[in-house]
Amino acid sequence: MSTTNPADTLNESEVVAEAEAALAGIEAMRAEIGKVIFGQEEVVENAIVAILSGGHALLVGVPGLAKTKLVETLGTVLGISAGRIQFTPDLMPSDILGSEVLEQSEDGRRSFRFVKGPIFTQLLMADEINRASPRTQSALLQAMQEYHVTFGGERHDLPAPFHVLATQNPLEQEGTYPLPEAQLDRFLLQIDVDYPSLEAERRILLETTGMSEQHASAVFTGDRLLELQKLVRRMPVPESVVTAILELVRSARPGTGHATTDAHVAWGPGPRASQALMLCSRARALYDGRFAPSIDDVKALAEPVLQHRMALTFAARAEGISVRDVISDIVNTLDRS
Repeated sequence: MSTTNPADTLNESEVVAEAEAALAGIEAMRAEIGKVIFGQEEVVENAIVAILSGGHALLVGVPGLAKTKLVETLGTVLGISAGRIQFTPDLMPSDILGSEVLEQSEDGRRSFRFVKGPIFTQLLMADEINRASPRTQSALLQAMQEYHVTFGGERHDLPAPFHVLATQNPLEQEGTYPLPEAQLDRFLLQIDVDYPSLEAERRILLETTGMSEQHASAVFTGDRLLELQKLVRRMPVPESVVTAILELVRSARPGTGHATTDAHVAWGPGPRASQALMLCSRARALYDGRFAPSIDDVKALAEPVLQHRMALTFAARAEGISVRDVISDIVNTLDRS
């Protein structure tokens, strides 16, 4: 049995036909990214899943792991405009959103004209986002949720599609401003970027230190990406997957009867986490060449969807327990149910 939105206009056979047409492009996209990004298959997969789902992602990893290169490559392969903002403590909201300049016409009349800032791009890399002040960080909140900004009382729509891929260094925390919970919740996924494998690092050494480097080519366009995002929302979801999503997210909230959560979690994820799991499970299935998500998709996405939407108690942190440990226990409980 499958669950679909009553407002969907395509039946399941039409969704399958559209998905089959999209698979060749997705496979070509993976091949193009593989020319530039070596290893890191899970990181690449989760970043693309976030974009296919129409959301934003937070990339967490130490410097030098090709986070910036990944964002640049995604912009090229997806055929969308990409921009980068280096977040620093002295960055102001107007440095992101834009500003008004006073102009004088030939007849002497003066008026203000809005000059768009770097946020007006389709794929924005917010580099080291936690180095900016809370005031500047909050400038992204409206854009990430509502896809427009308000300046001088006027609304300015952002280009479509619009995605933010932010990076954060987990090591150097001096002089940083931790992202508030409201902004963390705007990120569909938190993607942890680990060190490459031995074989991947060998390829990096051999292929990036010579006279020439491989370059990715465009596979999609912005309009095609929007079509794929609509397709993801039309994909049928089995009732068992819906049940698994609800059980997983609700088990991550204290006071719902899960022993590990009740003992160690101060506050858990809200309904936006369930929405993220539903969309990302569909997108992951499409990325893997399947026409409907499975419970395995939910399990695989549990950590990137939930870890930035939960907080442990002080006692749990003192005992050395991590959010990952709690999520792993919840997923294991899902296996036994």
